[in-house]
Amino acid sequence: MNAKSAAPADSRSRLGTWFDHHVYSLVASLGRLLGKPWASALTIGVMAVALALPVGLWAALANIERFSGDVERSRQIAVFLKPELAAERSRALAEELRARKDIAAVELRTPEQGLAELREKSGLDEAIGTLEGNPLPAVLLIVPKGDELLLAESLKGLSEADLVQHDAGWRQRLDGWLRFGTRLAWVLAALLGLGALLVVGNTVRLDIQSRREEIGVLQLLGATDGFIRRPFLYLGACYGLAAGALALGLLTAADVALRQPLAELARSYGSGFALQGFDPLYAAAIVAGAGVLGWLGAGLVAGHYLRQTRPTDT
Repeated sequence: MNAKSAAPADSRSRLGTWFDHHVYSLVASLGRLLGKPWASALTIGVMAVALALPVGLWAALANIERFSGDVERSRQIAVFLKPELAAERSRALAEELRARKDIAAVELRTPEQGLAELREKSGLDEAIGTLEGNPLPAVLLIVPKGDELLLAESLKGLSEADLVQHDAGWRQRLDGWLRFGTRLAWVLAALLGLGALLVVGNTVRLDIQSRREEIGVLQLLGATDGFIRRPFLYLGACYGLAAGALALGLLTAADVALRQPLAELARSYGSGFALQGFDPLYAAAIVAGAGVLGWLGAGLVAGHYLRQTRPTDT
């Protein structure tokens, strides 16, 4: 009975010791980081800039994509119906097109709606008021489900269509630039992420070198590599988390500085576009990813050092 009760108690004791060492390693790492404020600030600043560049480029691309319109809107095909076409036939044609398998959605914009939109956006109320009647035709705004080029060609054959407008070239060029920008962001993320990894690794290497005698004593006493490596892993994670938070702060400051002038520029073109910042989940992912990057950098350097210095049995 005593042996059975001693086993769980011993297991709990080992778990408590393991947890206590993790807490101690974390607190000691924070102490070492704060004990060298200028060196730590330099390391964190370099990492933050390296992280902010690709993340900022991703954010810029996301805002550019929003500014150009969502994907479905940029794929729209505008079918201008003949002016003499009756309103009932326009509505019936819209229903017929909605039933097609290669069309995702159809919006009928009546001449009255078009004239109201023109009054609102053009500022030419007086000139429009002098017109006799409504010269605008009904328009069908069609969102394709498949190949929009084939759909646009087929819509040109409609007897009710006066003009089919589809600027596929502009959208394809924009998509090409967005794809290039995304690829560039990934390349920058890989290169600058590697740079951040090396910065943390070099900082941890210097810290290991300053404690090599202490590490040697621990190795002689039989401490495991995990036990010795743990404080350095937490040190790298602290560098990464601090750098991620600073990178997020830099990007937020840039967003605040650019938001008002960009909104004013957009309003001059009749657009309500405004920069969109980071949502909390994305911001947390940035900071957590930076922490993982610092952890990995410290782990690689500490593991390499311990493999080189581990005493061997003779």
